[in-house]
Amino acid sequence: MLKILLPTLMMFPLIWLAPSKWVWPSSLAHSLIIALISFHWLTFTSETGWSLINSLMATDPLSTPLLVLSCWLLPLMILASQNHMSHEPLNRQRTYISLLTSLQFFLILAFGATEIFMFYVMFEATLIPTLILITRWGNQAERLNAGTYFLFYTLAGSLPLLVALLLLQNETGTLSLLTLQYSKTLLLPTWSNKIWWAGCLIAFLVKMPLYGVHLWLPKAHVEAPVAGSMVLAAVLLKLGGYGMMRMMLMLDPLSKELAYPFIVLALWGVIMTGSICLRQTDLKSLIAYSSVSHMGLVAGGILIQTPWGFTGALVLMIAHGLASSALFCLANTNYERTHSRTMVLARGMQAILPLMATWWFLATLANLALPPLPNLMGELMIISSLFNWSPWTLILTGVGTLITAGYSLYMFLMTQRGPIPAHVITLDPSHTREHLLIALHLMPLMLLITKPELMWGWCY
Repeated sequence: MLKILLPTLMMFPLIWLAPSKWVWPSSLAHSLIIALISFHWLTFTSETGWSLINSLMATDPLSTPLLVLSCWLLPLMILASQNHMSHEPLNRQRTYISLLTSLQFFLILAFGATEIFMFYVMFEATLIPTLILITRWGNQAERLNAGTYFLFYTLAGSLPLLVALLLLQNETGTLSLLTLQYSKTLLLPTWSNKIWWAGCLIAFLVKMPLYGVHLWLPKAHVEAPVAGSMVLAAVLLKLGGYGMMRMMLMLDPLSKELAYPFIVLALWGVIMTGSICLRQTDLKSLIAYSSVSHMGLVAGGILIQTPWGFTGALVLMIAHGLASSALFCLANTNYERTHSRTMVLARGMQAILPLMATWWFLATLANLALPPLPNLMGELMIISSLFNWSPWTLILTGVGTLITAGYSLYMFLMTQRGPIPAHVITLDPSHTREHLLIALHLMPLMLLITKPELMWGWCY
């Protein structure tokens, strides 16, 4: 674990001491090397237990794919931000890259923690760099409002979790993930236990986010700079799913009855947010709402607590992280050229930038879960495990899948096809940097088709 953590820490002196023209290339190269080294974690997934273990940090088949995804995303965020940050003063550029690096540091500590309390502290610590990114580098004046939403939704959800964890520590004497699964926490169906059960999960459901407590997400996505949107979609939403998977093991007898309303809300959210996507005019807002829709499926898969549900949730989290992040990068390339996120004002891009339209097409197909891609594998596993739990869920998930296909195609057609608007006169050509950025999102997605056991988790 230190092989990754120490180089991540050493990025800070590199960022602040490098000459001005080498700040971006050197930090990109350094973070890419860290991402490549992180692949050695994947060799241990054949074992179902914990590996690379010490008293504080360890990896297992559940945390490994999320750790690698976190490391893989930092060079991509640096690549995506380079163009629109180049006009800022040098110190602000350095601060920006430092915030992204600190975010990676906290995420590695969160996903690798063996103590739930350490996970909780790092879960909260990721708030700070993300909040600064949204409120300082956001696009519109609305960014302060978006930052407030983001902060207070997450804090209000996670304070009950702190109390719940202190009670659990009092009850069992430990918060170590290695031993907690073997200690019997008898949950009698009393009111206090039901409130404790809710306290354990609500923080993660707000972070995912569950439909009903999702209002912070579209605001945060729309106002955040491209790197903020990427890390929010790709990794920070996955913190919620990961935390739920870890906590569900200890909440067992009560979950059978108490999970009902949350599963219903999650599946209803798939349809509702999909329907909202069909009416969106703002490109980033559409992609943000589609994230809520996909995370609803993930929440449903985790809450029914079957091996297939867990595996499908983890696979969908990884696949959605790459596909959604790629879509935000593409939306940003459009924004940098047309200076508008409104889809009607930037149509017919296929005629001007045909290769970029190919990337749009592939990312859109990944978003609507085209057959060979891992997105479909995750969705099918969740839908079939939900069907096994209750056949009625097929109506909700089936309608949700149709709507997903509808809004994905709507997004592609609105941005790429149609007549070129009269006000679009001169556009920059697409750059090699942008093609590399999208390729580094979609290539892992394609390659995961050949070896899906890397992201199956425990359940194979």
